[in-house]
Amino acid sequence: MNTPILTKKDPYAALRYPDYRFYILTRIFLAIALQIEVVSIGWHVYEITKDPMSLGMIGLVEILPNFAVTLFAGHYADIYDRKKIVISCLFVVMLSGVGLYTITHMVPDNNQQLSLFYVVIAITGLARGTLSPSMFSILTECVPRDNYVNSTSWSSTIWQIAYMLGAGVSGFLFAYIRYDAYLVVSVLVLCGIISFSFISPKPHLMTKEKRAPMLDSIKEGISYVFKNQVFLGALSLDLFAVLFGGAVALLPIFANDILKVGPQGLGFLKAAPSAGSFIMAAINIYWPPVKNTGKKLLFAVFGFGVCMIIFALSKNFYLSVFILAVSGACDNISVVVRGTIMQTLVPPDMKGKVSAVNSVFIGSSNEIGAFESGAAAKIMGVVPSVIFGGTMTLLVVIFTTFRAPKLKNLNFE
Repeated sequence: MNTPILTKKDPYAALRYPDYRFYILTRIFLAIALQIEVVSIGWHVYEITKDPMSLGMIGLVEILPNFAVTLFAGHYADIYDRKKIVISCLFVVMLSGVGLYTITHMVPDNNQQLSLFYVVIAITGLARGTLSPSMFSILTECVPRDNYVNSTSWSSTIWQIAYMLGAGVSGFLFAYIRYDAYLVVSVLVLCGIISFSFISPKPHLMTKEKRAPMLDSIKEGISYVFKNQVFLGALSLDLFAVLFGGAVALLPIFANDILKVGPQGLGFLKAAPSAGSFIMAAINIYWPPVKNTGKKLLFAVFGFGVCMIIFALSKNFYLSVFILAVSGACDNISVVVRGTIMQTLVPPDMKGKVSAVNSVFIGSSNEIGAFESGAAAKIMGVVPSVIFGGTMTLLVVIFTTFRAPKLKNLNFE
């Protein structure tokens, strides 16, 4: 399938637009904040429970409310002020950091702390589920169409730099300032809100006369995805790869019980995928995956599965960090290809609702994948569960290769 994308030769083209720069700055603050929060909560919860299932519950508690609102959020992202929606959701995320800090300092009982943590995580899930469709839709409004590949590559690069920085710093923050790290989260999100407020207002895409009823709008977005083999194949690959192959939720166990490197080591393990993703994203800026795009996507997801199997078997901290970095590089190819597909193939007045369906696929794969990892580790053991997940990822890639020929033959050149 040939879908030509005319990209400017200037590798910094997207960064020359002020709105895009403010958008990227917001993502930097948000990514660092979320990584600090995730690492701190993961270590904190495992410190209280010593139970891998409790780590899986973190993902489940977040994804259930996220899943409940995302499709509705996609509908509203196409008819209301996306900028106001984003700022409102970021404000809730900011308050979640304050809530976590307050709980740890004012609730002495560990069981009560754990229950309240899950409540705050659920509220954050609601906010992030509402945020995602509007956030993505605004991205496509910050640059012209011929810069979509470049803007996706830069967005991914900056996000991974911020994730890498946040993950690397988070372990040390939690080790030295402990629960005060949750306040750092709130300050960073506040900076993101300030940055986002400088983006110029974006006009509504639909008049009241053209707005479909909410349920019809949601059905339209779902129908669009399931009728598009390329889109559905790319989303399914990411969904099942992360659902079965992700070991991120179990990293506190690997750091504490297998590799024995403590919270500082956990920070490096969390940062490693982002480091690999950053390197690949930087490569994609200069040499975007526009030739044999589908084949490169399938190869990358297959490589991700192989990395998960090797990581599970590794007993060496440095090898584990390296393999996680390679897995991040593979994942970045998937992110760039999927983002380019979304920006290019989806009509402007459907980006919110289709992005919502994308969020259900991708967001749910991360959090449900965390729950699956915790549950599988509880049943099989930590190492066998990760080997099983990596093997399932390889089988999904093989199945998709034969069942989605349009995706395999996708070519943006």
